[in-house]
Parts: sequence; structure tokens; C-alpha cells
Amino acid sequence: MLFSSITFLFAFLALVLLLYFIVPRKMKNFVLLIFSLVFYAWGEAVYIVLMLAAIVVAYITGIFADKNRSSNRIAFVSVLAAVVWNIGLLLFFKYTDFFITNTNSLFGLNIKLLGLALPIGISFYSFQALSYVIDVYRGEVKSQRNFITLATYISLFPQLIAGPIVRYQTIEKQLISRQETADKFAKGVKRFAVGLGKKVLLANNIGFLFSEISGTPQSELSLTASWLGILAYTFQIYFDFSGYSDMAIGLGKMFGFDFLENFNYPYISKSITDFWRRWHISLSSWFRDYVYIPLGGNRKGLPRQCLNIMIVWFLTGFWHGANWNFMIWGLYFGVILLIEKIFLGKLLDKIPTIFKHIYALILIVVGWGIFAYEDTGALINNLKNMFYINKLPMINDKTVFWLTQYAVTFVILIIASTPLGKKVGEKLEKKIPTVYSCVITPVITLALLVVSTAYLASNSFNPFLYFRF
Repeated sequence: MLFSSITFLFAFLALVLLLYFIVPRKMKNFVLLIFSLVFYAWGEAVYIVLMLAAIVVAYITGIFADKNRSSNRIAFVSVLAAVVWNIGLLLFFKYTDFFITNTNSLFGLNIKLLGLALPIGISFYSFQALSYVIDVYRGEVKSQRNFITLATYISLFPQLIAGPIVRYQTIEKQLISRQETADKFAKGVKRFAVGLGKKVLLANNIGFLFSEISGTPQSELSLTASWLGILAYTFQIYFDFSGYSDMAIGLGKMFGFDFLENFNYPYISKSITDFWRRWHISLSSWFRDYVYIPLGGNRKGLPRQCLNIMIVWFLTGFWHGANWNFMIWGLYFGVILLIEKIFLGKLLDKIPTIFKHIYALILIVVGWGIFAYEDTGALINNLKNMFYINKLPMINDKTVFWLTQYAVTFVILIIASTPLGKKVGEKLEKKIPTVYSCVITPVITLALLVVSTAYLASNSFNPFLYFRF
């Protein structure tokens, strides 16, 4: 079930909100848990067993790690069991066919593929369960003895299928005692409406252009069209994923939770280092805290730091999917980050800001050009198109048509990618606080909900890029 669906908006969400605010305080987590399991089972009922198993494993290993902290061996075995279970399941369901395919290709074998469907959200809830047990083992949090509370944390539907990856220590107190208020609920609705608008009105529209260009025969393409297609994908993946994060954060607020931000206007970055401080913040911080720092971080000299960075970025790419393009994408950014770390970062500090932005944007767009194509042949061919290796014409009539048709859309996308709208809103809030809060905000929120709903009712093109990760 997608947040951007009529079923979710007018059936599931309406019912869960109604019951949540009717039941007494001690029943609220139970209501969230039941509806989260229904939400997950809506698409793949059989895989709900895996989620329940992940919850049980986290519950048991967390308690063992906490009780036996004085006996480091037992605590370590507990956390190791959690690691083996969660990473093992992730590898089995997400990467088995990838390993079989490459083994067949490398050794000329004919091992049959398993054809396993990827359990929705497994990349996110596995990391959440794992971070909980590791944090207990480190002594950063106490184990949660209430099974319902822990199950609610791991299965919480607002961030279940696309994040952000919420750490247990971030919402530990909120799981036990949180305050739902009319003001927080209103802010949640506003944030959800913004996310829905980003997903439905922006990501879906520009995503249609990428689909059209990527499906156009080679003979009808141009060099400009190749770049236009990847620019379209660059905006699509940002507004698709950040829109879902906004909706998750908004839904969380409706139920009294405060999730951390997952995006901070990444396309205004001045370097790739800056970009990865702004993009998918919860994933970057997860790999930093649970992989990079345990490997030694920057504490064991530059050569070891460089190795650690490349390991983290290979794993970051690998986490996104069982295709070589994702690993190439991860290593691509890993190499750039290394270069910035060693010497380029200091040079960037000395050049005008506009050139920093241009530098970062070009590398970001090329990176999405790698990420967008899971088929290696299509990936290589598109990169050849982009860099004139295939000698495509600079522009053609079809490209002019696309440019004309989507010119206004691109202008809107560019503006929406910057903090301009937020700054205008903050200024209006200071100058006319009553009008802003009582008129402007409700009107814009309602307009976004109405227009987005109308779009969903009339348009079947509603992909969700991060659904597969």
C-alpha cells in the first residue's frame, strides 16, 4: 500500500486515526502495531512472518545483550545473532539471485534462480532492528521489555517501507510517553500534504518524461535528450523519496512522534561531501555510526581511512540493490569523496560558490545516470550518449518538443529544490503571523491535498522508486 493512493488516504489512514484517538493511552501502541502489520500485509501477507521474526529476534537478543553486559562474551554472541539474522535475511532475499546469476556467468553453470520476491521494506526494518540491538549492546539504551512497544518501533507504518531509518534511541521516550496535540497534528497534516504534493505533482510528472526518453529508440535521441532524461530522473528521485520522507515525518507527528529529517535541500550542495550530509541523512548516519566508526573511522591514519570510506560506499551501493550499477554508483561517490578528502576539498574552498554548485550538480547528475539503469548495457549506452561517444546529434525535433513541453515544469522543480519557498513562508509568518497560520497555511495544505487526490484519481502513472530498495 502506497501513501500516495486513494485506498491509503481515505480508508486506511482515516480508520487508524479514528481508532487511535478513541482508545485510551495504554492501547495506542497496540493500535499502531495492528495497523502497521495490516499495512505491511496488504501487499505481501506471507512476508509478515519475516517481520514478526525480526521483532522476536530483536526482542530476545536485546534482552540477552542487556542482561549479560557484564559477561561480554554472552552479550557479544547476542548481538552477533542479531547481525547474522538480519543481514542473513537481507542477503538471502535481496541478493541470492544476483549471486547465482554472476556465478553462472563466471563459471558457465546453469544453477536455477530462486525467483524470490523482495519483501517490502526489509532494507529499512532490518537496519532498525539491528541498530536497536547494537545500541543495547553498547549500553546506549536499555532493552525494551514490553514486546508491543518494541514491535511498534520496528513495524511503525509511517516509515516502514521507505524510511527514514529511525533509531530506537531517537524515539525511545516517545514510544512510552508522547503527547499528541492539535498543533502537532496540524503540522503533521501540513507536512504530509507537502510530501504528497512533491510525490504526486512533481515526481510523477517529471518521472513520465524520464520514462519516455529512456524508452525512446536510439535513432530518435539526441545528446541533449540524454542529459534531459537524466535531469528528469535527478528531480524524480529527489521529489519521490523526499516526498515520502515528508509524508512519513508528517504521519509521525499526527501520532505524536518526532522523526529526524532525512533531506536538507541536497541539490544546493557545494561539494559531494556536502551532498551526502544532505541526502538520505538517516542512511548516511547509519553507515557512519555502525560501519565506518567501528572499522576505525579516521583514527588509524589516512590509508586506513581511505579503505574504510571505500568499504562504506561499496556497502551503501550494495544496500540499494542487487545490480552492478548500484555498486558502481556507490564506488563512484566513494572515489569522489576520497578525492575531496585528500586534496580537492581545500581547492573547492578557494573558488566562487557558483562554481562549487556547478561542480557538485554535474557529478550528482552523472551519478544518477549510473543509478537509473539496472541493465548494464543500457547504462553503458546512455553514458555514451551523454558524453558524445555515440555521436548523437546535439538536438533534434523531438528534443525541442520535450524542452517546450516541460520547460515550466523544470522551472518549478528547480525552485522547489531550493529553500526559497521555506524562506518566503518564514518571512510571511513573521510579518503576518495570524493570516499565515489561519489562512495561508490551511489554504495551501487543502489545495495540495485536493489537487494531489484529483491527480491520483485521474492518473495511473504513480511509480515509487524506493519501493524496490
